[in-house]
Amino acid sequence: MWKLKEPNPAKLIIGILASNYQCLHAAADAITGKFGNADLTSDVWPFDKTDYYKDQTGPRILRQFVSIERLIDPARLAKIKLQTNKLEQKLAKSLGIPLPRPTNLDPGLIEPSKLVLATTKNYSHRIYIGRKMYAEVTLVFDKGCWQPLDHTYPDYRQQCYFDFFDKVRTRLLEQLKSPHREEP
Repeated sequence: MWKLKEPNPAKLIIGILASNYQCLHAAADAITGKFGNADLTSDVWPFDKTDYYKDQTGPRILRQFVSIERLIDPARLAKIKLQTNKLEQKLAKSLGIPLPRPTNLDPGLIEPSKLVLATTKNYSHRIYIGRKMYAEVTLVFDKGCWQPLDHTYPDYRQQCYFDFFDKVRTRLLEQLKSPHREEP
């Protein structure tokens, strides 16, 4: 019989799309309130590679990523996506913005070799991970840099994203080497 290994813990990141800075800050606070302290937060960028969310989130969408300090078991990704969906619903009610979805929260995992995103939508390159959720490898880390795949979203092909994900990956590697790391 083959000996099975537990997966290494991964770095939880959550991508925020927000209709304005008030919504962005409220979303970041909700994320850290639910998942713990952030250790890295990206700059804020315009989300302008698609107008897919325009009707839900508004015409000038902001993008930011939050990396959670504590490492997690990758098997928790489906549950986390359900939790972020509930946070979005709470924020939509509490923010008082006349849009159906003033914030959009997309959880993912960074492992040394890849970035995985959770989604509610099935497609040919996505794998079911339970709880009515799917996951896809969005980027791979190969030959010292992030590489997009054929299905990678246009905004995830930007160098500013790669630079932030490099910082998160470096932090993950430091945490994995630490003899005092907390287990998820």
